[in-house]
Amino acid sequence: MPTDGKRIRTDRLQARLGLHFQQRELLLLALTHRSYASEAAGGESNERLEFLGDAVLGLLIGEELYRRYPAWKEGELTRARAAVVEEPALLRVAQRWHLGTFLRLSQAEETSGGRVRRALLADAVEAIIGACYLDQGLAITRDFVRREFAFLLEAPEGEAFIRDYKTRLQELYQARFQAAPTYHVISESGPPHDKTFDVVVSFHGRDIGRGAGKSKKEAAQRAAADALERAGMDEPASASRTALPLPPEAL
Repeated sequence: MPTDGKRIRTDRLQARLGLHFQQRELLLLALTHRSYASEAAGGESNERLEFLGDAVLGLLIGEELYRRYPAWKEGELTRARAAVVEEPALLRVAQRWHLGTFLRLSQAEETSGGRVRRALLADAVEAIIGACYLDQGLAITRDFVRREFAFLLEAPEGEAFIRDYKTRLQELYQARFQAAPTYHVISESGPPHDKTFDVVVSFHGRDIGRGAGKSKKEAAQRAAADALERAGMDEPASASRTALPLPPEAL
């Protein structure tokens, strides 16, 4: 059985999540960072639950997008799912749960800012989903994910978030190269009241995507979406990272 301190931690978090775990130790494990586990002989961290939660979340978000947006094509659904299950979105969920206050960290990890570290918080969200799946089953986990991720999925805010390809493309390049792509209007066509704009997005002089639209903003979003698709966003995240075009000095 959990000690009083552990029980208080899990009770508070369960109230925030709107869940009641049959196996409290699963929820406690989901909060356990490897730095904490390493201090206990034979201690287990949340990494295995994170692995499971990542798979469950991908399935449930894919299912929900398929249901919500019947007109979207495969590539659009894939990019939308990636936006909802990637670190920036998971961080927003963690912040809504105030998850950093519940984590079990080593003293060194806590001192170095572990409670606000983006990757650590995102991993813990996935671990909680994995724990929920093991303890509550798929049906309850589906309801939980739908409820807790609704703000990312519901139009108009949610649709705008998952379709903001410019922001996603910028985050990818900033993370890897500490620099952002640039956008250029290369042509305009049509009468003044019904123009079509062609936009190219480039990085260090190399074109990485192209799009057309009835406004410069729409064309830029489509150019960013094209760049994400070329970069392999229909593949696992690891593939998309290695597929990003390199700046000239990195070649």
